[in-house]
Amino acid sequence: MRTTYMAKPGEVDRKWYVIDATDVPLGRLASTVASILRGKNKPTFTPNVDTGDNVIIINASKVALTGRKDKRKIYYHHSRFIGGLKQRTAGELRDDKPEKLIETSVKGMLPHGTLGHEIFLKLHVYAGPEHENQAQKPEKLDITNLI
Repeated sequence: MRTTYMAKPGEVDRKWYVIDATDVPLGRLASTVASILRGKNKPTFTPNVDTGDNVIIINASKVALTGRKDKRKIYYHHSRFIGGLKQRTAGELRDDKPEKLIETSVKGMLPHGTLGHEIFLKLHVYAGPEHENQAQKPEKLDITNLI
């Protein structure tokens, strides 16, 4: 009898990847990164185990927003006080906090629960070309081939 292989948390081999977000559309970047974080690009993918890799995104401030999303796409936030609904456009968010823009879009594509939170912690986003994870010896990943 053949059985399906199920990965165990101790058996997972994790790699580090660096992705340059310069002129890459936000949605395509987020869906590709979410797939890598989840581990769907590996043959050992198991839905209930975190089998994904670590991802470093650099140049987050240069991510592309297609169409008129920089003026029309609105992100809402509530302060929990009466009348405390705040709103910012995607263009404002990209200019002020580009890390937050990418993290929000990737987080929405991950599972919503404790497993999704563990997966999300492996995402590292930097606004500029420099990052702090040189000690992990990350591999450069060309995202244009994966889209």
